[in-house]
Amino acid sequence: MTAIADFLAMLAAERGAARNTLLAYRRDLEQAEGLVGDLAGAQASDLAKLGQAWSQLAPSSLARKASALRQFYGFLAEEGLRSDDPSHALPRPVARRPLPKILSHPEVEALFARAELEAAGDAPLAVRQLALLEMLYGSGLRATELVSLPLSAMPRDAPFLTVTGKGGAARMVPVSGRAKTALGRWLAVRPEGPRAGAKYLFPSRTGHISRVRLFQILRQLAVRADLDPAKLSPHVLRHAFATHLLEGGADLRALQLLLGHADIATTQIYTHVDAARLVKLVNERHPLARPRNSD
Repeated sequence: MTAIADFLAMLAAERGAARNTLLAYRRDLEQAEGLVGDLAGAQASDLAKLGQAWSQLAPSSLARKASALRQFYGFLAEEGLRSDDPSHALPRPVARRPLPKILSHPEVEALFARAELEAAGDAPLAVRQLALLEMLYGSGLRATELVSLPLSAMPRDAPFLTVTGKGGAARMVPVSGRAKTALGRWLAVRPEGPRAGAKYLFPSRTGHISRVRLFQILRQLAVRADLDPAKLSPHVLRHAFATHLLEGGADLRALQLLLGHADIATTQIYTHVDAARLVKLVNERHPLARPRNSD
């Protein structure tokens, strides 16, 4: 049990893992230990038995448990507590992680065109809508990170703001010129509101606007922009931010920092999203794709 506790302490200290993540890892590791005995000393033959014990689990649950164990044995190897890694014997799920939904460039343009048109008269709610949209697509913020931004987070001289993400981990997020302009317009018309919301950039009667309200704002905007509202959510805009950056040549490590992912494996999902574009590029641009001249 000591090795598990040390591993969880490392996740909290070095990776900023959230409390729920730590609880899930502890549960998975302790359950596995109940099946095979001492995990720190388990051999590949012991871990192979987990395939039968986990045979009825959903692929996502199996993947989570196996991932926890692989990271655990990687930690033991890094700490010099084991010279081998038996995790190769762990069962592997058949299903792949689903690809995130994204918006096309024309869909994003249609969304912004409508939002900018509505904000032209400087009506507070319309200007707020544009500022929210700019921050979601322009900075890739999570919904919770955006709605809970304190007023003090507004960038002054540097085009960055500090965001507190999952597990309390802070990161620097760039604010584009467009987003900064939209935020400036919002501050000019932002109501003071009740005391509960005074410290938030996007206040409400009880504090800051909720994630549910943000979701509703985007869905309603999609309808007015003649887009399918089922395709739009705060997370879809975050995915679009990441995918479109990667299409533009962004480095995967830089993207990991921008998104606030503790593990680059999470960021790598966007390389799969971009695969279709790469296949099209090869088919259209590769020399062998060109038709040969017939004699």
